[in-house]
Amino acid sequence: GLVPLSVNDIAKDASKGEKIVISGRVLDGEGQPVPDALVEFWQANAAGKYAHPEDTQDKPLDGKFTGFGRVPTDKEGRYSFTTVKPGAVPGPGNTLQAPHIVICLFMRGMLKHLYTRIYFSDEAAANANDPVLGVIEDAARRPTLIADRAAGKAEYRWDIRMQGEGETVFFDC
Repeated sequence: GLVPLSVNDIAKDASKGEKIVISGRVLDGEGQPVPDALVEFWQANAAGKYAHPEDTQDKPLDGKFTGFGRVPTDKEGRYSFTTVKPGAVPGPGNTLQAPHIVICLFMRGMLKHLYTRIYFSDEAAANANDPVLGVIEDAARRPTLIADRAAGKAEYRWDIRMQGEGETVFFDC
């Protein structure tokens, strides 16, 4: 029933910024694919401004870019979406957050959805100073939020692991 609500390409032809593809898999605690998850994503535009009335930053708004999409996983737990690489946005204490995409994950067997983030492997300096990544006490878990860029391509790979080894960091919201 959610197929008509799926939006896997929010990088319309007229959107500004670098168009990128993010793909991966949602895996359960046994490493098996989750075939019926729903991955929602929202983000700032390439200039670092959200398409939301509460974002009052003096940055350009891209009228073609909504910053929100939703994709289901297939029978192998795979998902993919096309967007623009987001810009940095303000963070707590007058800091800048590294470019990132917020993820909300829904799936059978969960009474509450989960929140996490995607950061980018080619933003190492910004990631090192990101205030949200910095609150993750176990530095060895931070890489679970970093999408790896394919060499020479505008494509990133990021898997969501629900439990076990390599479990993705999830946030309380």
